[in-house]
Amino acid sequence: MRRCYFDHNATTPVDPRVLEAMLPYFGGVYGNASSLHSFGQRARLGVERARRQVAAQLGCHARDIAFTSGGTEADNLAVFGTARGRGGSRHVITTQIEHPAVLHACQQLEREGVAVTYLPAGSDGVVSPDDLRAAIRSDTVLITVMHANNELGTMQPLRDIAEVAREAGVPLHSDGVQSFGKVETRVIDMGVDLFSLSAHKIYGPKGVGALYIRRGLQLGKVQYGGSHERDRRPGTENVAGIIGLGFAAELAGSDREQEAHRVGQLRDRLERGILESIPSAHVHGARAPRLATTSSIRFDHVESEPLLISLDLQGFAVSSGSACSSGAVEPSHVLSAIGLSRDNAKSTLRFSLGRETDAGQVESLLDTLRGIVARLRTLSPAWAGSA
Repeated sequence: MRRCYFDHNATTPVDPRVLEAMLPYFGGVYGNASSLHSFGQRARLGVERARRQVAAQLGCHARDIAFTSGGTEADNLAVFGTARGRGGSRHVITTQIEHPAVLHACQQLEREGVAVTYLPAGSDGVVSPDDLRAAIRSDTVLITVMHANNELGTMQPLRDIAEVAREAGVPLHSDGVQSFGKVETRVIDMGVDLFSLSAHKIYGPKGVGALYIRRGLQLGKVQYGGSHERDRRPGTENVAGIIGLGFAAELAGSDREQEAHRVGQLRDRLERGILESIPSAHVHGARAPRLATTSSIRFDHVESEPLLISLDLQGFAVSSGSACSSGAVEPSHVLSAIGLSRDNAKSTLRFSLGRETDAGQVESLLDTLRGIVARLRTLSPAWAGSA
């Protein structure tokens, strides 16, 4: 059985070229990158080259990049480092559709006495800059709005949001874990002060990420230890992982536009095929700007869990939402935030395409999906009642 992977938003396979670049740093180049002797300096050279590779994709200086253990830590460093670094009354603004790495951090801030406003998203999964403007207070210390949603693929109008933040003099953080390497993410053009990214979403290794920090922006400490990463993130650097992130970022930038076009055509074919051949199917956020890789589709009167399992048994890996929320009993907070009922949210699958996705895989998925949906609907009393 040929297995087809349609869950690239959860993680991507490591590119063989990335793995090859990493291998020396598991063996011969084993020095601590903070050591002054030649062993350490060989490792340091690799880390700094990777820093430049990441910075090149963000259009910033290498010194503005701090390496982390992944997107979650980068988000936490941005949120806690900004909000906790301010005294007195504090207010943070975020959105209802953020990744749990941001939402749960904001909920922790609330427990610490920080006021948090959660902006709504429209039915298209997009936040209004006007709502942001109305939410800003005199004590607002941080605005954090993701660039592209991990479940819907919808993209926020970051430049407009940044303009509102700049007018108010409030730092803007954006979770760019899903967008980095897939669309242009030049931080100066976007107007962000902080930007999070992760290697394993761009065919790099798990366990490494980075945070762009605008020069001059001071972050409070979140972790304590050494003075690594310009005293912004203590701990011995994951040298091999950082090498992988840097090379993966460079590769992603080299063919970003061509790959987005190719994958976008496949995504559109998948959506068109589903809508034409499966009754009562709906694409979420279809009219909003979206990542070319991502499609969130609802199949009325079919629960996503048996649909996902049935597809897996036929060799197709898909998702019912965020990988960080897998196993959760409650429906997706993102789908609830855009106005879906509990039943509709639990009838939704996410298909996320990537480099190895081809037209044959899409056609095979369409053929298999039609039969599975039809079979599961015969078992649904609600579907029988709607027919």
